[in-house]
Formats: sequence, C-alpha cells, structure tokens
Amino acid sequence: MTPDPLASIPHTDPSTANQVTGMWILTQALKKVGIDTMYGLVGIPVTEFAYIAQGEGIRFLGFRHEQQAGMAAATHGFLTKTPGVLLTVSSLGFLNGLTATTNATVNCYPMIQISGSSERPPIDLMQGTYEGLDQLNIAKPLVKAAYRINRPEDIMTGVVRVYRAAVSGRPGGVYLDITTPCLGAVMDRAAAEATLYTPVDTCPPMIPSQTSVARAMQLLASAKKPVILLGKGAAYAQIDDKIKKFVESTGIPFYQMSMAKGLLPDNHPLSANSMRSAFMEQSDVVVLVGARLNWLLSRGHGKWNPAGKFIQLDIDPEEIDINRQIAAPVVGDLESSIDAMLAALPSYKLSMDPEWVPYIQSQSKLKNEKFMQRFVAQTVPMTHWSALSAVRKVMAQNPDVILVNEGANTLDDTRDAIDMMLPRHRIDCATWAIMGMGMGSAVGAAVATSKSVVAIEGDSAFGFSGMDFSTACRFKLPVTVVIFNNGGIYNGIGQNLGKDGDPAPTTLNVNARYDKLGDAFGAQTYYVTTPDELEKALTEAIASKKTCLIDVQLAADSGKESGHIGYLNPATLFPVNV
Repeated sequence: MTPDPLASIPHTDPSTANQVTGMWILTQALKKVGIDTMYGLVGIPVTEFAYIAQGEGIRFLGFRHEQQAGMAAATHGFLTKTPGVLLTVSSLGFLNGLTATTNATVNCYPMIQISGSSERPPIDLMQGTYEGLDQLNIAKPLVKAAYRINRPEDIMTGVVRVYRAAVSGRPGGVYLDITTPCLGAVMDRAAAEATLYTPVDTCPPMIPSQTSVARAMQLLASAKKPVILLGKGAAYAQIDDKIKKFVESTGIPFYQMSMAKGLLPDNHPLSANSMRSAFMEQSDVVVLVGARLNWLLSRGHGKWNPAGKFIQLDIDPEEIDINRQIAAPVVGDLESSIDAMLAALPSYKLSMDPEWVPYIQSQSKLKNEKFMQRFVAQTVPMTHWSALSAVRKVMAQNPDVILVNEGANTLDDTRDAIDMMLPRHRIDCATWAIMGMGMGSAVGAAVATSKSVVAIEGDSAFGFSGMDFSTACRFKLPVTVVIFNNGGIYNGIGQNLGKDGDPAPTTLNVNARYDKLGDAFGAQTYYVTTPDELEKALTEAIASKKTCLIDVQLAADSGKESGHIGYLNPATLFPVNV
C-alpha cells in the first residue's frame, strides 16, 4: 500500500483549532474570490483538502475521471463567468485534467485546475519520488498561465493570481500547483487569517479607443451587403439585450456560430443561419462579434468574398489580422465595444442595399422549407433525421432546457435540426471539435444553472465519458442523456479491408444496450426504436426532473464518414441519407 505523505500531520478540527493547515488556508482563499463549487477526483495528496472544503461550504462534485471533471469546470466557467475549479491528484491525475484545462484555454472558458504535487527537491534532482512529475513546467505551454505555491503564507496570493488570469482579458484555463508540504504545513490560525483578503476589480473593463469605433462605424455605414457574425464570446459576455439592440437597430442580418445560437432566436426575421454560403460569397462588410476567424470560418478564405472587409470586436489585440486583414479592429471588452458602437450609431446613416435583407429572408425561407423535408420520412430503423424529428418537437416545447451535444453526424445534424431560442443553452465541442466532453459538460451545466439538461450523444462520443453518467446519477441531477446508437464511428457498417476478421476501425456495436448501463446506476431508462417512442420518452424524462438515459436505436447505415474518404461513403450503402 502506498504511504500517505500527509499521514504524519496532526489533524485537528479546522473550525476551532488554534492552528490550521495549508488545506484550510486554501479553502478560505477560494471562498474569498467567490468560489463555491469544485469538480474533481480525490486521492493523495488532496483528499483531506476536499473534505475540508466541503465542510467549509464549498460544494465538491467527485467524478470517475479527471477529464470529465475538468469539462464540467470549463462549462461552469462559460455559463457563469466565474472560473470553474478542477481539483486533481498529482502525476497522471494532473495530466488527465490538463486535457480539459487546455481545451478551456483554446475555447476561452475561465477555469482553474488545482493539483497537488510531490515535494520539490527529489523532483528537481529526478530522484524517483512518489509521482514525481514536474507538473508546472508541463502545464505552462498548454494553458493561459501557471503558478506554483510552496509556502502557506503565499496561498492567498497564488489564488488571486490564478483567478485574475482566468477571468481577465481573454478568459482561459489556468493551472495552480500546490506542493504536498504546502498543503500539510501548519500555521497559527491568527497568522493564517491575516494573509486572507478579498481582491478588488478582478476583471476591469477594457475600453476601446474612440478612433477605432469611428473607423468601424464609417465602414459599417458604407456597407451595401453587411452581415453580423456572433461567436461564443458574444454569448459568454452576457450582454444579450445590447447585442439584440445593436442587431435590430442596424437591421443587419446575423449569423450565429454554434454556441452563440439563441443569443437571438434562431427564427428571428434577421437570421441568416441557413445562408452561410451566400453571405460568405456576397457580403462586403462582416462584423465579427466575439467570433474568431479560425478554421470554423475557413480562416477568412475559401468562399469568402475576396473584396469583403472585416470589422472585428475582440479583447485580444493579437487576434487581429491572424488570417485575414481586419479593416476595422475594435479592441476592448465586448460590452464596452458594443456600448460605444450603439452610442455612435445615431451619428451614422447606413447605406445597406434595400434588397439585401429581403433576399436573405426569401432565400432562408426556401432553404428552411427544403431542410424540413429531412424530417418527413419516419424511418424505422431510425436515421439521425427521423430520430431528430422527434427530438426537435420536444425541445421546442422546452426551450429553457440546456442542450449538450457531441458526436460526428449526431453533432452536425443536431446543430442544424434543433432551434435555440435562449442564449447559452447550447454546449458542444466548440473550437477544437473534440469528442469526450458530453457527461462532464452535462453535469457542469446542470450544477452551474440548476436547469434541466439534455445531452444528445453519438454512441462513439458517449464512450469517451460514459462512466461519468454515474456522477449525474449520484448527485441526482436533472440530466437526460440521449444516445444515438448506429453502431460505429460515423456508422456501423465499416468493412475490414484486411483478412484478420477483426471489426473495421470505425465499427462499434449496433446491438449494444446502453440503457442497461443506466440501470446499473439507478437512472430512469428507456430503449426506443421509433420516433413516436423517442418523443414520448424524452417528454417524460424532461418532465421527471430525474437523471435519465434514452437508448435510441438507429439503423447501422445511418451516418456518413465526415472526412470525405470516398470509398467509405459509397452511395449504394446510404440509400436513406443521400
């Protein structure tokens, strides 16, 4: 049995003792910056810290895997603008969690990963100590900022530094390394309390220059075919009414990136959500609001009008011009930038082509009518589209339910099928398009908002995080997981090109009964094979406010390989979907 490095420390009740440990000081420091929730997985050397934090009023949600705890923390940060906190053990626990912290950095979610680490001297001399990994230096290139605390006197300073780094400027994931000797160190209570304080102005506004606002407004006023493009940064800002006012005051069509959907209702008359190719090719001025011109937007190339110009509202000056020249950058926090443009708007007369909005609206109507035909065929075995015909009805009746979504076809098709009516009600795999965020994000969304959550998962995507469905069950969260099972990555009909008789690389098990997994953890479960059964089950699951799992049986040939590998998508194999 591995010895506990903290075993020799005399433990006393931290609420009455004249002496306290670093773990108690860390708890109080987190409370001083407003942290009331932690996600994680305990073990040496952080187990007692989690108990102390829980006893001092910080909610702790224990997971089966650190990556999912980190995804929960990241989602918590996105939805609340307060850093989600991930607690991990040292070494591999730290590495498991670091995946989520790195993903939070890429996606600009405020998050703090706290990991215990072994004592420094044997690590620095590489003497083979217990879990002797140089965690700080591993984390540094992968996160927004990273710090180590060696002395209990420095805990408050370290916590304030990671908090400020996580929320200020462009938010991101921050790593805090706390050594075992620091966690177990003993201080007089009065001396420890003297180190604690409440920081002031942790995320000050960054006001854009008047010159940049005037430049942007002049360009916008000259536009004949403008479009406003809203990214998840606009959703994160929580200035929904101001963004709505800016769109409707200008009368400019808008397009919402996946996690910005619902900032304005998807059925808004100025929505250009179904007109992506058209506005890319025709727009002469594009206003990027909390959106980055990255691969999700072809990095500003491809179908984009080469003569088009961009206005970009972003808090990070290094984001400007990264893929295409930005004619009018407005660098500042989004609320200050939108406020400045709204204040300037009455001084400018827009010259938008009077046919532009009617064109967007008429073409949107035609495209939407054509798109709706995908839901007509009530195919059994179900395809993604026949299953989604049921899901979209139920979600339309429950617009305040948060949707978590991942997969390949399951992600792409659900994003197009389900209209969002409220902001920050869609959580998906975002900028890197990574799989394996589903269960963590579902738990984080439910905890952060106290709202019901529906997670629509491909069967492959669910496999990354499925054991943490038990976490939702253990904490009795109103989370319904809907698994689209077509038996594979993309589909369940892959063919082994070799002669060894093994399954194809993309093949899973179309006959798997995921509802039995839900039974194992005490969830309310359903196994459905028709759209009517799915509609009834999802309606009942949401209304129950219980933790539920719905196993949706799809046809094995529902779904396509999304990397355009021609021989994996022969038309004869997909009679339903092509």
